[in-house]
Amino acid sequence: MNEYYVLLIPILPLASFVLSGIFGRKYLKEFSGTIGTVALLASAILSLLVAKHYFFDTEKVNGAYQSIVLMNHTWLSFTPNISIQIGALLDPISVMMLVVVTFVSLMVHIFSLEYMKGEERFATYYAFLGLFTFSMLGLVLSSNIFQIYMSWELVGVSSFLLIGYYFEKPSAVAAAKKAFIVTRFADLGFLIGILILSFHAETLDFKLLIAKLVDTHSPEYLSITTGSFLGVSALTWGLCLIFMGGAGKSAMFPLHIWLPDAMEGPTPVSALIHAATMVVAGVFLVARLFPLFSNDEIALHLVGYVGIISSMFAAIIACTQTDIKRVLAFSTMSQIGYMMFSLSMAKYGGENGLGYLASMFHLFTHAFFKSLMFLGAGVIIHFVHNNDMSAMGGLRKYLPVTNITFLIGCLAISGIPPFAGFFSKEEILTACSHENKTIYWLALLTSGLTAFYMFRLYFSIFWNKEAHIHGHHYEAGWAMKLPLILLAILSIGAGLVPFGQFVTSDGLVLPTHVDLAFSALPVSLALIGIAIAWILYKDENSKSTSIATSLGGLYTIIYNKFYFDELYIFITKKIIFNLIGQPAAWIDRNIIDGTVNLTATVTASISESIKGIQSGKLQQYLLYFFGGVAALALFFIYLIK
Repeated sequence: MNEYYVLLIPILPLASFVLSGIFGRKYLKEFSGTIGTVALLASAILSLLVAKHYFFDTEKVNGAYQSIVLMNHTWLSFTPNISIQIGALLDPISVMMLVVVTFVSLMVHIFSLEYMKGEERFATYYAFLGLFTFSMLGLVLSSNIFQIYMSWELVGVSSFLLIGYYFEKPSAVAAAKKAFIVTRFADLGFLIGILILSFHAETLDFKLLIAKLVDTHSPEYLSITTGSFLGVSALTWGLCLIFMGGAGKSAMFPLHIWLPDAMEGPTPVSALIHAATMVVAGVFLVARLFPLFSNDEIALHLVGYVGIISSMFAAIIACTQTDIKRVLAFSTMSQIGYMMFSLSMAKYGGENGLGYLASMFHLFTHAFFKSLMFLGAGVIIHFVHNNDMSAMGGLRKYLPVTNITFLIGCLAISGIPPFAGFFSKEEILTACSHENKTIYWLALLTSGLTAFYMFRLYFSIFWNKEAHIHGHHYEAGWAMKLPLILLAILSIGAGLVPFGQFVTSDGLVLPTHVDLAFSALPVSLALIGIAIAWILYKDENSKSTSIATSLGGLYTIIYNKFYFDELYIFITKKIIFNLIGQPAAWIDRNIIDGTVNLTATVTASISESIKGIQSGKLQQYLLYFFGGVAALALFFIYLIK
């Protein structure tokens, strides 16, 4: 494989960032969008070529795809054994992510040509898109755990810039800061986890790290599992802390609070960051280190239970939200939870790896139908100039293309055959049914809730009452319609992309299967959810209001997201600030500053008292001199006696 093809994939969006960032606002304002789009088109084509070469032209070894490391150059050396190397790791999940990231980013670039047209900071927007895409591609190609951390932090910085793009809005600034602070807190755990694993394995390289810590007879494995802190081995602590970083980036419970507020960014940004790329970084991280997670029962159970709690928690909240982008945000959190608990249902390699391959398959299909719905939401918001579902209704007459494509996305995420989401959810539920019946039944319930809240959203926007549309409106130009159509096609056909085969965590190829008898229950629950949404929201009525009223305080609690934001504010302001921040500030002002001020005061007092000695009068200096001589003479006479 030509390594320069792979190198160009992240370099092209980086080049568009540099050009638009430095020269865009002054010289290339009208062309920044075109430059960024052409760069992503080239990256997407190269990604498809790399995928074709890797999956179809590269020889397997014993029937398994191999991990290929390209351009592995030493950057910094810390010890003879530990150094940071910069390289590109190609394996089934990184190649799949290359295709997903470049294609979705390309769709967002094309869509934004019209959506963001006329923006004062148009060039800056495309520069930030290029930086984010470069960072995400660097993350998925990283060949060692510290390289992925560097790209991880760069993804955080670029998402901060995109969420806070409308910096003149206080809500956007607050959302950007919230996302940055929460994910930085989680990333601290990630960094500590990296230090724990690399200290014991004496390497940062993924392949060596995994090889050493999976081999139960290696001295590195014995070192990291012998002894414990609070009854838990260093391996478990390291993996749990690394998962903490992944949970923060993927908005898993309880580090999810930043995701709904992040919808303050431009809607195409939501499609890129919060549907298909950044929020799946945590899933990708666990998958990258899956051989280690599968070897540690505690860490794997943590991934599973955090995943199912996040999935159900978000699905319940999504049933009550009225902001179209917030519904999609909680839907994303729920689907990421699906991917997480699916990983926990797997073991390393072979038939036991069904949960792993189902998770990666759902990551692949979800990228297309969720970015489709976010971009569809962009068309809707662009049309009605409002995010609230109460200002919408009957829009199918005005937005026919958006109506059909959005419906396809809703059917896909609901798991209705033959749409893409059906195939990936089928595999996840199959894995759960084999490994953990409790999670299986909770996942089934979540699946039904997903169908309900997505079609609640669909009927409220495109059916229900007639929205009051004033003046001349049109749906969108082809720059906005084309991405919707392409993503809709993939939302239908992406489930067939593996051609009946999946790749397990150890690179083996396994056949897929669809059990119609097994699928009857989840599909029936999805249809029931759609039917309930049809009854409550297809036509304007008071049924849903009556149900909300009858639920009383429970509905209010769910609508307010179980008051988790208020809980964090209370913990931050009342506990951390009052019990930790204020005492620390008092110590800083009174003890630290007081000590410095006391030293200065004492020095000034002594100086004041002795400054008369330096009077500049010769007679006074002579008097001091002879006085000193007399004192020394008396001293020596005393010693002689």
